[in-house]
Amino acid sequence: MIVTDAAFEDPSLTPLHHLDGTREHASPQDRLRAVRRAAHALREELTDGPRVTYYRSFDLAIVPYPLRYGLRDACALPLPFLHILNRLFVIQFEVPGGGVKTLLAEPLDRMGSAETPFFKRLAKPFGGARALLPRLVWPPLGDVEGLLESVGIRPEEVDYITFDHLHTQDVRRWLVGKDGAPPVFPNAKLLVFRDEWDDARAPIPPQLDWYPPRGYEGVGEDKLILLDRSVKLGGSVALVHTPGHTRGNHSIVAHTDDGLLVTSENGVCADSYAPARSRIPGLRRFAAQTGAEVVLNGNTLEGSTDQYLSMVLEKELAGPCPQNPDFYNVSPSSELSGHALSPALRPTFRFGERCYGSPRSRA
Repeated sequence: MIVTDAAFEDPSLTPLHHLDGTREHASPQDRLRAVRRAAHALREELTDGPRVTYYRSFDLAIVPYPLRYGLRDACALPLPFLHILNRLFVIQFEVPGGGVKTLLAEPLDRMGSAETPFFKRLAKPFGGARALLPRLVWPPLGDVEGLLESVGIRPEEVDYITFDHLHTQDVRRWLVGKDGAPPVFPNAKLLVFRDEWDDARAPIPPQLDWYPPRGYEGVGEDKLILLDRSVKLGGSVALVHTPGHTRGNHSIVAHTDDGLLVTSENGVCADSYAPARSRIPGLRRFAAQTGAEVVLNGNTLEGSTDQYLSMVLEKELAGPCPQNPDFYNVSPSSELSGHALSPALRPTFRFGERCYGSPRSRA
């Protein structure tokens, strides 16, 4: 498979071939070995290249999420929910011929996301997502436009937006406008894998709970760059296909001053990628009993074997975390966080917000 021709009209994008054929081996063990080798080769190429000129992550919102999904089969705590912190990632990178492009990863439309059937049902007994009690217990921590303004990047300067997958994401406000308002990012295009786009627009019942019903209406091809393979943006960012959590799941990889930072929602914390070193109750035992290298974040369980391979790919691509080498440099897009409603459940190591370099504005 190849990236669509339309994608290659943009000189900032180049295909990555390292993962070709890695999942076509007959046995899962052979696929795992092939994925690991490919991750090492891709890591070498990316770390030999330039670094992003700017990388900043911001806390956006903290939300409840079923424990049985977030730490699948591993956590021993008798809790119904854990809490995950949704983050925005602002990444700028140099492109061929000079100049800088701006990528926003995971720009959350909080009210649009609240229309996701699963979260809408969850909020209903409290009066809905806009009611006082939900806003007090799970308050918004930042808004996308205000955070961009705080670093001096104008909305029209955003070139691309992307999401590791489209669960809970309403993209209309950013790309085409919503409720009569113009689009927030008039010049941005959505970088999305074709499988993800197709599934989000026409899900079947096992998937329906996780996609906002109208979240993709009116988004035409002029606003999309559809991908069928992993790509590099400039020389310092990559979107790597990591299927399993969904068919079109991908990971955002940025070469920073702390090495390669890999971001997705395949796992919800650093512990997910090194359960044998975790202090979360149950995870070490789970790793010892099963031999598992990783703990899946699985709600729809569309492809658990593929997701396992993808998480191994992510941790091998990222390498050890400089701040804590017991864990890998995989910073989840929605990271497990402490909360008063689940006080005993915290990650052993937390990435938190990160900042590298200085933002550039074309103004």
